[in-house]
Amino acid sequence: MRKQLANWGNYPVLDCEESSFTLEEQLVQFVDAHDHMIARGNGRCYGDASLGQHSISTLRYDKVLAFDTTSGYFECQPGITLDQVLDITVPKGWFLPVTPGTKFITVGGAVASDVHGKNHHSEGSFSNHIIQMEVLTGQGPVTCSPDLHSDLFWATCGGMGLTGVITKVAFRLKKIATAYIHQKQIKAENLDEILRLFDEYEHYTYSMAWIDCLQKGKSFGRSILIVGEHATPEELTDAQRKAPLQLKPKPKLNIPFNFPSFVLNNFTVKLFNALYYAKNYKKVIDNVVPYEPFFYPLDAIHHWNRGYGKQGFVQYQFVLPKDKKEGLAAILRRISDKGWGSFLAVLKVFGRQDDLISFPTEGYTLALDFPVRKDLFPFLDELDAMVLEYGGRLYLSKDARMRQEIFWKSYPNARRFADIVKQYDPAGKFSSIQSDRLLLTNV
Repeated sequence: MRKQLANWGNYPVLDCEESSFTLEEQLVQFVDAHDHMIARGNGRCYGDASLGQHSISTLRYDKVLAFDTTSGYFECQPGITLDQVLDITVPKGWFLPVTPGTKFITVGGAVASDVHGKNHHSEGSFSNHIIQMEVLTGQGPVTCSPDLHSDLFWATCGGMGLTGVITKVAFRLKKIATAYIHQKQIKAENLDEILRLFDEYEHYTYSMAWIDCLQKGKSFGRSILIVGEHATPEELTDAQRKAPLQLKPKPKLNIPFNFPSFVLNNFTVKLFNALYYAKNYKKVIDNVVPYEPFFYPLDAIHHWNRGYGKQGFVQYQFVLPKDKKEGLAAILRRISDKGWGSFLAVLKVFGRQDDLISFPTEGYTLALDFPVRKDLFPFLDELDAMVLEYGGRLYLSKDARMRQEIFWKSYPNARRFADIVKQYDPAGKFSSIQSDRLLLTNV
């Protein structure tokens, strides 16, 4: 079917062919007959990594294949979304080992992006919890794991679908006693304080910070640190304790149309940031909340991406080594000077990870949303140069415009990754507009 596709940032929009499948035999036939194809899940990555000439939708290939409620072993097809996994596993006392900030991505997408969450510093990324998976490569199906065809395994984790179509994933869940999180929120007056608080609270399993990118002077980098642990039954109210693994459904808001571009401006962003910071009327707020608002606050607003207007937006996420705090300050200062702050600026700490092509590496990662506008990309090129100068890199799953020289200079294993992709796909069947732009494919 011919259609126009875009991912969550609504930029870029691509006219392409989209096909789907319900049986692996159908997928094998499609791959044999086509070139220049890329798998696509629920379209919740932000950039162009899952956009190509031929899109293979995995959403109809979404069955649970096994779930051991004793050990937490879970096996499924790639098109099942994380919210569907949670609906099955949470009532049985199991939770995702790692989850990003939305539950509406597919398991296949979680592998291809090697997603991270608020617990990377303590429990790593999604790939750390995969037992094994099956990938339909350009040369046929291959079962791989950290010990079996490990080159394919590590090239697939974070490889943006370039090794082939993931057809099966088995991973370990995390045991929980309740569907609630005991969270603590701590206000930080500036960047120095928030970085100190991350160190002070590093023993918490989950941590992240909202950061105000537009402040200057003594309030530069003011933030709210949010940390949490899975709550125990003893921490719940009497009413919650009656069904500790059940959450009451809550009504969701909906943005029915794209906001006009003038809605997002320096004044509205500053106003939002001021109100968000002021809502925490105390230095420390300690409470117990359902897991959904803790992990997925924006999922409560359907189509929130429409708030950035018809032209769409770019989510810009980078990581810098932990000993390059001055780089984080310099980039934030450049954004503040430009006056292009973000409603959604999230700062997290990554633990040690040195995989083949996955994004996380030990340090600080910052994610910001920028509406597509005149002169945005030259400004982001400027930020790219700063990220590279301080030894960092950008997240491929969020990228829609990075120049190829930035990618090759910032990912030290890029050549090894490209060689593995070519080994398993010598005919070059799998490619995306991102991989072509970065000179990973079709060159």
